[in-house]
Amino acid sequence: MSYQFPVTRTTTPKAKPDLDRLEFGTVFTDHMFVMDYHIDKGWHNGRIVPYGPISLYPASAVFHYAQEMFEGMKAYRSADGRALLFRPEMNEKRAAISCERICIPPLPDGLFTEAVKALVDVDRDWIPAKEGTSLYVRPFIIATEQFLGVRSSREYLFIIILSPVGPYYKEGLAPTKIYVEDRSVRAVPGGTGAVKVGGNYAACLRSEHEAHEKGYSQVLWLDGIERKYVEEIGTSNAFFVIDGEVITSPLTGSILPGITRDSVLALLKKWGKKVTERRISIQEVYDAHQQGKLEEVFASGTAAVISPVGELCWQGRSIVINDGKIGAVSQALYDELTAIQLGKKEDPFGWVVEVGR
Repeated sequence: MSYQFPVTRTTTPKAKPDLDRLEFGTVFTDHMFVMDYHIDKGWHNGRIVPYGPISLYPASAVFHYAQEMFEGMKAYRSADGRALLFRPEMNEKRAAISCERICIPPLPDGLFTEAVKALVDVDRDWIPAKEGTSLYVRPFIIATEQFLGVRSSREYLFIIILSPVGPYYKEGLAPTKIYVEDRSVRAVPGGTGAVKVGGNYAACLRSEHEAHEKGYSQVLWLDGIERKYVEEIGTSNAFFVIDGEVITSPLTGSILPGITRDSVLALLKKWGKKVTERRISIQEVYDAHQQGKLEEVFASGTAAVISPVGELCWQGRSIVINDGKIGAVSQALYDELTAIQLGKKEDPFGWVVEVGR
């Protein structure tokens, strides 16, 4: 189904940011997408308007019961000037799962992707061309009905905003230092760890703050039951290369099914690498390091794509991985994924979608 959205263009366009000083998620483009939901009308009135404040009542349900979800994706500028999205249909599918989990009415099929494409097309001049930069796309839905009482809202807003971004980590592709959290937990099976909702991230803030105070970039989360099995690194999926085998946690309901994770697995299998989705304990990781078999650790996610890990600290014991340097697998994955995303290499999987064509 084809969707058309009216566009109200800004009369006061903003100056583009300095690409040499571009941080992650601090600058926003000229326009945003907004769509309303009411239980009596369904989803309606989708439109593109100038970026600006939204008005909500203090009793709006999102403030009191955290009924909201979001997605994260990117648009890229190819060398010949095209605007490209990477696997947007996967974001749409994951958004639908998040909505179902927290009782947000589903968007009509295809609307999510068409809304993203329409907004990116309007603000395509904001897609930066400098190496290592992109246009971050943040679709989200919030409950807006004003009431106090634990039930699902009858009114919502679906909004998409855009932000030109540089590297997610200040280290860029340099290996990061990661602190292993074994006291607090991020999620448990049956909870909301497998969907993108704000409450998951609010629960992580204290541990991340403590890790930063100790000089670490991010937290490696262990499972919420036994506190021994590796789950995620910050907001990214974790991978371990041990004795030639690439290992990552299975999707058992407490970690996010990352789109970059899925892409990494597809590439590794295409290359003939030994890949295993299984539970791996932090003790096994440390044992592999002691035996000289831990070759690489890296994280995958939309924001950083591939983020190599150079050091882990667990219970006061630090280990250095691959002499603190990026490994061959991490480098190959980063090079291949970013080349496909930027349209520099053939896309054998059909992952890239051109905007406005």
